[in-house]
Amino acid sequence: MLHTAIQKLAYVMALLGGVVLCLLVLMVCVSVSGRELSDLAFSGWIGGVGDWLIARGIGPILGDFELVEAGVAFAIFAFLPLTQLKGAHAKVDVFSKGMGDKANRALGTFWSVVMAAIIILITWRLFVGMQDKMRYGETTYLIQFPIWWAYAASLIAAITASIVSIYCAAMRLTGQRII
Repeated sequence: MLHTAIQKLAYVMALLGGVVLCLLVLMVCVSVSGRELSDLAFSGWIGGVGDWLIARGIGPILGDFELVEAGVAFAIFAFLPLTQLKGAHAKVDVFSKGMGDKANRALGTFWSVVMAAIIILITWRLFVGMQDKMRYGETTYLIQFPIWWAYAASLIAAITASIVSIYCAAMRLTGQRII
């Protein structure tokens, strides 16, 4: 029952991260295309339609890099729970390949506990950072959206990653299979 809930939570978070990433890719494509079209219009290649294009909102998206920055941060944290649950982090097993099953399980348990501790630490610091951004009212340069919004979105994903990491560490410590 708990495993199913944790698994669904990790999959939903990864799906949200994927949707955000796809939307960011679409936004960047639209922005770059708009920028190029706008440059062509104002350079005289397609006549004097630059003002007409800008009036209709066709052009670069203002603050696209600010949105990409916030969205990618969320996506990275959103993919962490599923990555942790599946044990899909990058591994270098040059030395552990020659070890026995028991040693590899102990090593896996150790790294699950370490990863849980690291993710909890990152989540705590993300929370502290979000509080600072809220307190000082810091906003992005171009579109002036509060920076704490990006921190809050990432914090939700980081809390989910913390929950999944604690679950994975507990399962390994008790000798149960995760996947």
